[in-house]
Amino acid sequence: MTFALALEQLLNGVQLGFMLFLMAAGLTLVFGVMGLINLAHGSLYMVGAFACAAVAAATGSFWLGLAASLAFAAGAGALMEITVIRRLYNRDHLEQVLATYALILIFSEGTRWLFGSFPLYLDIPPLLQGAVSLPGGAQYPLYRLAIIVTGALVAGGLYLLISRTRLGMRIRAGESDREMIAALGVDIRTLYTLVFALGAALAGLAGAMVGAIQSVQVGMGEPVLILAFVVIIIGGIGSIKGAFVGALTVGVVDTMGRFLLPQILTLFVSPADAKPMGAAIASMLIYLVMAFILAVKPRGLFPAQA
Repeated sequence: MTFALALEQLLNGVQLGFMLFLMAAGLTLVFGVMGLINLAHGSLYMVGAFACAAVAAATGSFWLGLAASLAFAAGAGALMEITVIRRLYNRDHLEQVLATYALILIFSEGTRWLFGSFPLYLDIPPLLQGAVSLPGGAQYPLYRLAIIVTGALVAGGLYLLISRTRLGMRIRAGESDREMIAALGVDIRTLYTLVFALGAALAGLAGAMVGAIQSVQVGMGEPVLILAFVVIIIGGIGSIKGAFVGALTVGVVDTMGRFLLPQILTLFVSPADAKPMGAAIASMLIYLVMAFILAVKPRGLFPAQA
């Protein structure tokens, strides 16, 4: 193991963490403000990826596809909130889970009907092709660095939106006491739709950017959604700061665990056995970290204020 290889894997973990933050930020906004468990959030990630791939293929421009991913995911989220989610706010969590699981099936079959069962592929734009040199002589893809930078910019913009704007003030107030801000004249329905559309746009952005480094296919959002739930549990439900810290924790722990554990196990078992054993343990590692954090801090690292 060389320093350059370890640094490359660390950056891969940070890139995964920022992608998870884009997913988890929208999820924690929706749950924190609306108290809603939305299992269909991963479908919005898939919508963004397919919209980007389809528009990029039709126009030849990745950037138009990226804009389309934001627009289509936000539009799908707003439509979902108005037609279905709005009727679930006063229902218990079991009904929310069942309804949003039904939405997963609808989105999956609808996407398969529109695009077929075969995966689509996105090309990395020429501007972001190539690699940059890392200390130690390794090369790291420029596009993955762009994902890290984009995630950092979105995190900073979301912090400013929530903490420094009038809309952010209303979002924070709605998280604390939705009945009171409704009594003060705030259109709570419009606020909820805006928050849901914002969360959907972030999920769509994540799907579009990741779609260029893996295939775009039906059901691609569900594995990411599971990791996003782990992120908000570790970070603290309803906390953007918690989502940020939790996402980077999950990304780095998962990536470095898959990289380091097989090499560590070679000290105790044969290399042929170390690789499958390391992969098996690494797949459980983030859940072990989650269990440890919840044992110490049951509400997560940075829980939202009650």
